[in-house]
Amino acid sequence: MLHIIYFEPEIAGNSGAAIRLSACTGSMLHLVEPFGFDMEDSKLRRAGLDYHDLAHVQTHPNLESAFAAVPGNIYAFTGSATDFYSDVTYADGDGLLFGKESTGLPAWVLEHPRLTQKVRIPMLPERRSLNLTNSASIVIYEAWKQLGYPGGV
Repeated sequence: MLHIIYFEPEIAGNSGAAIRLSACTGSMLHLVEPFGFDMEDSKLRRAGLDYHDLAHVQTHPNLESAFAAVPGNIYAFTGSATDFYSDVTYADGDGLLFGKESTGLPAWVLEHPRLTQKVRIPMLPERRSLNLTNSASIVIYEAWKQLGYPGGV
């Protein structure tokens, strides 16, 4: 199983869409507190549609708890990296770490010893970022493809 980790997500709709992404790919979604929304938020429910019961979601009080739940490598996604996500060879159990919508991952997280590598999704210059769940979708499908889409149809 692949793992998607959202560090302190702020927008309910993004986390709801990630719940749907988790359900559709068989990945585990880890949400690290604090959140910028309530887990009962209607926007979270609406974005996740009826996939909440099909998704694997864990909430964590801190990053250490989330990292402890991921058995494989952890890749941090940041615009400051030079390596591309498509150059990584992903393995079952790996984690994909994404930062909060407004500021990304803080420096202390990017220097965490548990991280395997910092990687980026290429974009045109002078663009700040992609949407959080769009980014996670790009990468989870690349990783799942490399694993042969286990369980997929």
